Amino acid sequence: MAQGCLKCLKYTMCFANFLCFMCGVAVMGFGVYMMMNRMDALTPTLASFPFANMLLISGIVITCVSFLGFLGALKENRCFLLTFFLLLFILMLVELTAACLLLMYEGEIAKLVREDLNKGLEKAKGKSGNATMSEWDALQAELDCCGVNNVTDWGDKPPASCCLKDCDTPKADYRKQGCLTKMKDLFEENFLTTGISVIVLCIIEVLGMCFAMTLFCHISRSGLGYKL
Repeated sequence: MAQGCLKCLKYTMCFANFLCFMCGVAVMGFGVYMMMNRMDALTPTLASFPFANMLLISGIVITCVSFLGFLGALKENRCFLLTFFLLLFILMLVELTAACLLLMYEGEIAKLVREDLNKGLEKAKGKSGNATMSEWDALQAELDCCGVNNVTDWGDKPPASCCLKDCDTPKADYRKQGCLTKMKDLFEENFLTTGISVIVLCIIEVLGMCFAMTLFCHISRSGLGYKL
């Protein structure tokens, strides 16, 4: 009976760690995506914070911890299981702290983004703003926006990326919304999805900790598996 329960816990633990591993791969992939699509000239203040690096490191840590839990369950090693439990607990605390800080300082982050966009736009208007202008072109084309607030931010000569049709005529049709509004809308649209993803990740991590401790206690009581 004890052996059957142990096998059931082992397979359940392996499945939970597989889910954790997939979440780690997703986080790592998102970190790589952010590193490849950075716009340092537009948002230099935010670029100084290593968000992408933190996501990449978090993804690597999650995948490594998941492998440790899988190995501990497979080998019935109490030392591995206890280490997996502690690391997963610390990792969950770090993730929850980061999410709470993001919610607490949402207003300050929005203010920094506005200031950076205004500075970037002024720099793009100058002769030395080639790199900044190319990032503005990419941002305006991708988000279907123009300027920080609207097309008037560019003055008398809006860039071609702001124009929709009849660009070389007085009746040129420009994109209506500003990029700041579009970025806020994009954040609000993805806020719920991001929140649900964080909650699901935490639930999976809690399940992993529960299975690890249950398996640890079962091995200790039955005298099966490797000793500490």
